[in-house]
Amino acid sequence: MQERAIGYVLAVACDHQITTPAGKHPAKTLARRLPSRAWNRLSAGVGAKGHRWYDWALIDIAVADAEGGGTVGGQALLVRRSISTGELAFYRCYTPTPVPLATLVAVAGRRWTIEESFEAGKGMTGLDEHQIRRWTSSHRWTILAMLAHAFLAVMTATARAETPSPQGLIALTANEIRHLFTRLVNHTQHGIRHLLHWSRWRRRHQARARDSHHRRQTVQLA
Repeated sequence: MQERAIGYVLAVACDHQITTPAGKHPAKTLARRLPSRAWNRLSAGVGAKGHRWYDWALIDIAVADAEGGGTVGGQALLVRRSISTGELAFYRCYTPTPVPLATLVAVAGRRWTIEESFEAGKGMTGLDEHQIRRWTSSHRWTILAMLAHAFLAVMTATARAETPSPQGLIALTANEIRHLFTRLVNHTQHGIRHLLHWSRWRRRHQARARDSHHRRQTVQLA
C-alpha cells in the first residue's frame, strides 16, 4: 500500500515490533517512553452513549520522535489510552502526506462504526443466522439481510428528519423501528396506540440512561 501512496491506520498488538533509528522495540515499550505532554484528549467518534473520549499520542517512527500532538507524514505509531482504566491500544499508521493527529484518530474511530454495523446486522436482521451449506445460499441470505438493514437505516434517517423527537425521548433508532414493524406484521392483539405508548416508554428510559452516562462522562473529563 505504501508503494501506491495509500494511507492506512492498522490496529496492532502491544508486542508488535517497531523499527526505529534507535533499534527495534515493542509498541508498548515506545509508549512507556512518552512524556505527559505527548497525550491529547480527543473523541474517536460518537457512539450509542455519546462521544468516545480517549487520550491519544503519536510517535513519528521515521525520526523516533516521542513528542506527539503535531502532524506526521510517513510511518507512525498511534497510541490510544483509556481515560478510566489507562489501558493502551496501538495502531500502525502510514500517510503519504503530513496529517494532523485528529485525522488519524478519526480514521481509527471508523473501526467502531464498521463493527457496530456488523453487530446491528446480526442482531436486527439475522446476518449470522444462516447455516452455510453452499456459497449461493449464503450469498443470497447475506444480500437479504443487508437489504433489510438498509431499509431500517433509511426508515430511521427519514423518521428523524421528518419528526424531531420530543424533549426527554431519544430519537427513533433502527432497532426500535424493527421492533414496531415486527409487532405490526405479526398482527399483535394490541393496537397501534398501545405499541406507540410502549415505544415512547422505552425511549424515555433510554434517554434517562443516556443523560446519566453523559453526566458521569463529564465528571471523568473534568
